[in-house]
Amino acid sequence: MKNEYAEHAWDERDPSPWLALYLDQSTPLPDEVKAAWLRDCSGGSRQFFLPLIRPLARLSMIIIQVLKVFLPKRWSHSMLLHRLLAFSMNRFVSPEANWLIMRHFHLGSQVLSFVAANAPVPVGTTPLAPMAIDEVKDELFLRHDLNLFNFVIRLNKALRAAGRELVAVPEPDFSMLHEPALRIEDMPRGRFNLLDLQSAIEIYTPVYQLLLTDNDFWRASNSLQLDETVAIYCAKILASPEHLVLLNNKHPMVPMSTLYAAYRLVLHGLSTEMLHALLMRMARGEIPIPAREFAKMHDAAEMVVGE
Repeated sequence: MKNEYAEHAWDERDPSPWLALYLDQSTPLPDEVKAAWLRDCSGGSRQFFLPLIRPLARLSMIIIQVLKVFLPKRWSHSMLLHRLLAFSMNRFVSPEANWLIMRHFHLGSQVLSFVAANAPVPVGTTPLAPMAIDEVKDELFLRHDLNLFNFVIRLNKALRAAGRELVAVPEPDFSMLHEPALRIEDMPRGRFNLLDLQSAIEIYTPVYQLLLTDNDFWRASNSLQLDETVAIYCAKILASPEHLVLLNNKHPMVPMSTLYAAYRLVLHGLSTEMLHALLMRMARGEIPIPAREFAKMHDAAEMVVGE
């Protein structure tokens, strides 16, 4: 797809904030991803529709929370939820937003596989790699949340049983990392596919809350707190704590109100994109691997001491 930001006109008396964000290299994102993200952010849907829908969505969540006091605890219609999500993504969500949502399942699975491959104990993973929006119907969002918590439990039970911890790996295994074979051009482009990513997530969140059990919804919301957990895993493997700098979902031991879940979900998606981009750049040799450099310095110091 044509990247309009690469040829964007620059008027010094009226500089475009989107061009500035695109050209800025402080955030590790591929140009194609950054262009899609900014194109989605700068559209009319986010500018005019999001401010209207956000307070209504949050009010709906409060009403649903009260309503659930009177519903059975096991009230759940997960299959219906995911069919509604797939239908709306196909009919109303913008191509850029759909592409970013579908990428997220791939990238999240790859990051967990990276941690598993470089852990000192064997850890199983259950990757999700959907290639079509209709695959959402197979409870894809719920399975994504379950995978994350199950991975954290599986990894740490194995580490505790072996009396081990994650440590720096001078030569990490990057073999599982790749760009998903998803194309924006293949996303639905009907006359109503205009809804931006943030507005879509604001609408989906109360529907998610209504059609899942309280336990499933709270787990989904609290999974966003694990951004820092997974980033710490990667930072330990890479000996690179500075890669935590752009995390915004804060401490995993302090759950936040579900009212802000939609906004935090957007941050979650962006932090996953940036972590994956950093790992890809290391895999290609574009930036040094801190653990490798640390090991070289350690070996050199030992040689000097030995002499």
